[in-house]
Amino acid sequence: MAVCLLPGTELAFDREVECDRLIGFLGTPKIGRNLARFRKINLDRMHEHHDALEFPSGEVVLLTNLSPGQHATVLQLPVSSESKEPASEERVAPTVERMALR
Repeated sequence: MAVCLLPGTELAFDREVECDRLIGFLGTPKIGRNLARFRKINLDRMHEHHDALEFPSGEVVLLTNLSPGQHATVLQLPVSSESKEPASEERVAPTVERMALR
């Protein structure tokens, strides 16, 4: 199934995210997290995949490296750049929100 996500979309997986990495006979590695933010990476490299997940630890994993059969729920969509701009005296410096895992 194909799904389109905007960069910055926050996702919660139903279990720890698993990847298909070629590490011999070690099995399917788990990221150890179930929360991630969708990102586009390596946009300057035309012939590479760009869709990735960024985890709170800072680790970035391409979607093509995820093991099949995992399920995620969208927690939050990114703020649209088309939203109404505040008045100039109300403008605030943009901040990066991090998801905390407990």
